[in-house]
Amino acid sequence: MNVFNRNFLKIICTYFSVFLVLVNVGFATPQPFEVRKINPPRLSEKYLGKHILCHRPMRKESPMMYVEKNGDKIIAHNYGHGGSGWTLAPGATKYVVNLLKQKLEEENISKNEPIAVVGAGVLGLFSALDLLDQGYTDISILAEFFDNLASHNAGALLAPVSMDNSPDMQKLIDQIGVEAYKNYKDISEGRHPIFDKRGVLIVPAYFDTREESGLEPYVNVVMQPAKDVILDFQNGTTRKMVAYDDGIFINTDILMQNLKQALKDKVKFKKVKIDSFKNVKQKIILNCTGMGSKVMLNDDKMVSVQGHLIMLKDQNPQDINHMILVYFGKDKTKSNFKIKRSFYIFPKKLPESSNDDIGVIGGTFIEGADKNIPHEEEFKTMIKGAQKFYGIKD
Repeated sequence: MNVFNRNFLKIICTYFSVFLVLVNVGFATPQPFEVRKINPPRLSEKYLGKHILCHRPMRKESPMMYVEKNGDKIIAHNYGHGGSGWTLAPGATKYVVNLLKQKLEEENISKNEPIAVVGAGVLGLFSALDLLDQGYTDISILAEFFDNLASHNAGALLAPVSMDNSPDMQKLIDQIGVEAYKNYKDISEGRHPIFDKRGVLIVPAYFDTREESGLEPYVNVVMQPAKDVILDFQNGTTRKMVAYDDGIFINTDILMQNLKQALKDKVKFKKVKIDSFKNVKQKIILNCTGMGSKVMLNDDKMVSVQGHLIMLKDQNPQDINHMILVYFGKDKTKSNFKIKRSFYIFPKKLPESSNDDIGVIGGTFIEGADKNIPHEEEFKTMIKGAQKFYGIKD
């Protein structure tokens, strides 16, 4: 064999060896994306139900979760979680109630001392429940309203959205989110003594990217890794997405009812508007007031994040047994507010609705807008965005 042939054979052997290595590690034969067929919801006018406007209380940089002594009062703060109130509620309340417990033990204060929980949303009710679990006996929930709150109207997908956390707070937020995930999974599997397992569903959750989901810190801790998939809407439209098959949907109305029932006859409910903590007679206060803290604490980092939701009706329930959240980008509203538009769908139902009246479409994130500027034109824009996502023609 001459020199040329020997060198040529060496080159061929080298390339073949590299090919075998690539095959073994899976690069030479990339695996195709799993294709999942999904029927789009019906989105024409006759299938659209109640239009809901809600306002998420978000605090820029991070939610407030700390305990302070203010004059003769001890105040624990737990507010400003934005669109992640349900996502973080079980973990956040446990964290803040433990901080409060430590402070009360340092001050040698009895567990029979009266405690006021200000605010009756999910954070307030979970806080009262945690206080009971810690052995505190004299708890009052003070609120101007107890029904039709943002906590009732929320989606709610377990994912940290509509937050503005500083990097030094993100690790704590992730830990709190993991704790909340464990709590909700227990409920879904019927292992919680208070909550109805129908209040939490484990269903696939789809996002454009892993980064946008906000769920990567949960992976290999409480969740399985996301999968790359193609959603086929069976109308010629497909979307490449990532799927977390152990996503959590929270039926907010059921859990709010469960919380109220668990607290009934164990705590006092008092309908009252609190403008200042000076007007609260109890010396120990757990502040879960959301936007109320902007005024009472002069917290200029608090901002209302407006959202638009539309309930669906006359749907096939099997077509809405998953969740989707995608972002469309940033813009400005007609009234010059900054807006982040998105599309999401969850298998939410309103109380007493029929089995076919299922599904909620969202949504918008408009910083600084309140009920005086409803941006009702966004409902129509939102539906057009959903139709475009699914490839549905008007």
